[in-house]
Amino acid sequence: MSTRRRTVLRALSASAAAVALAAGCSSANSGAGHGGAASGVLTLGKPDGPQTNNSNPFLSTSAGATLGYRFMIYEPLAMTSQIKPADRATPWLATDWKWESNFTRVTFTLDPRATWADGKPLTAEDVAYTFELLKKHPALNGNGIPFDGITVRGKAVELTFKESQYVNQNKIIQQFVVPKHIWKDVDNPETWPNRTPVGSGPYKLKTFTPQTTTLTATPAYWKGATKVKELRYTAYNDNSAATTALASGKVEWSFVFMPNYKQLFIAKDPKNHKLWFPSGLGIHGLWLNTTRKPLDNPALRRAMAMVVDRRAIHVQAEATLYPEITNPTGIPLPAGESFLAPAYKGASTAPDVAGARKLLTGAGFRLEGGVLKDPDGKPVKLTLTDPAGWNDYITGLAIIKDNLKQLGIEAKVKTQTAEAWGADVANGDFDATLHWTNNGATPYDMYQNIMDGALLQPVGKASQLGNFGRFDHPGATKALKDFATATEDATRTEAMNTLQKIMVEQAPMIPTAAAPIGAEYSTKNWTGWPTEADPYAPPQHTQPTALQIVLKLAPAK
Repeated sequence: MSTRRRTVLRALSASAAAVALAAGCSSANSGAGHGGAASGVLTLGKPDGPQTNNSNPFLSTSAGATLGYRFMIYEPLAMTSQIKPADRATPWLATDWKWESNFTRVTFTLDPRATWADGKPLTAEDVAYTFELLKKHPALNGNGIPFDGITVRGKAVELTFKESQYVNQNKIIQQFVVPKHIWKDVDNPETWPNRTPVGSGPYKLKTFTPQTTTLTATPAYWKGATKVKELRYTAYNDNSAATTALASGKVEWSFVFMPNYKQLFIAKDPKNHKLWFPSGLGIHGLWLNTTRKPLDNPALRRAMAMVVDRRAIHVQAEATLYPEITNPTGIPLPAGESFLAPAYKGASTAPDVAGARKLLTGAGFRLEGGVLKDPDGKPVKLTLTDPAGWNDYITGLAIIKDNLKQLGIEAKVKTQTAEAWGADVANGDFDATLHWTNNGATPYDMYQNIMDGALLQPVGKASQLGNFGRFDHPGATKALKDFATATEDATRTEAMNTLQKIMVEQAPMIPTAAAPIGAEYSTKNWTGWPTEADPYAPPQHTQPTALQIVLKLAPAK
């Protein structure tokens, strides 16, 4: 998972300790008062602590990104859905887009009605300028898109690339656009706080404090009037405070990890308190340092994967909020059903201790006196690490520790500060750790994050983009390249099948849960929320599709 989603997913599970570490001691628990359809106010909240006044939409650490309000101000060319990535995107600023030459060229046709909040027209020059910003400033190009040519053709914009962008197509077409007439005068867009943001979206920034950010509807949004007239985002210090605000109705929309959500949230208002946590094509899992003995032995890694109890993790560690992983390829279902290789359709992640022991014996491991010894006769010992206070991960590690004991593996759980842990993961200084992956329109992003040799860094040199386990498998790197550059679907299918086989047989990382794109919300004042029965968008309010949700909400009758 890229930096964008790391903030999102950790917000789901970071505990009070982790959030307090990042946020300091300032109080953010006073909130901004109740919202309600009668006043046209929708209240939102997150457990991320006090925010700094920064609305730069390109920066994943800005308040606009952390709280999610950047997508209420800046609009995408097209709206894609992480839970339905194979569906054609919804036209937005662009009425149409056409890919050509094996995804090395795309042309956008813009909606002539689009205007900026200051009344100026949104033009092809604005779109081209936005992509030029990404090309010129890598720090703003969070998806690492390798832009080549950027050309304005009348009211259309053409982008060209030196290699196929099949795997990046959704990331490119959902790019939000900024106004050239404002950004062209910015000396350093990589650090600009953009405290008076002007976008084409239906909202503009009204007030900002470290605790509460308020957006108000623009008087003449180009798509028409909005029913939600004001958005109030409150930054709470921790999960407990955010949960209390949700339970009391002070906050109507949030995503926060609750180990006992039925009692803490649902039971407070069974009629109106709802939640939905669908998955996309990203996962959480136990990353294994393949440079360390005996974890350099794929038989040991695969045996470990065979005994991990995903069901227990789903129920005990994730409180059933994170969708369960049921296929050994790690591909979340049903989102990734169409990508499953024939060999793994119907395959199960049910623990198989007997099968794992047999596999280890065949690979030269021995169980003596309840202790597993590697082929050199050394006891197998592992340290499982994660940040202190990340309760879902720490509980997951405890479950995995007990699972591994069935094989005679002595594992201990070690906690760190989030900062120290992040550095160790990047530098390859760990045995095994629970961590997340990228996601995307296909399982490619997940597998590329785990297995790509192009991301490989030596131990001690920080790897910021993935392959934290230093997995070095030429076959995986080739299959990833083949998938990304293929000119035919058959070639992509063959490459994806190869990646699944390597994932199962080499086990560079053990999938434990699907990464949710979920949220809690209240129907007391507002209706029209996405649900499992009406999955028009993932419900998380830090995603671009949050704008779709807000525009669909209507006052409850």
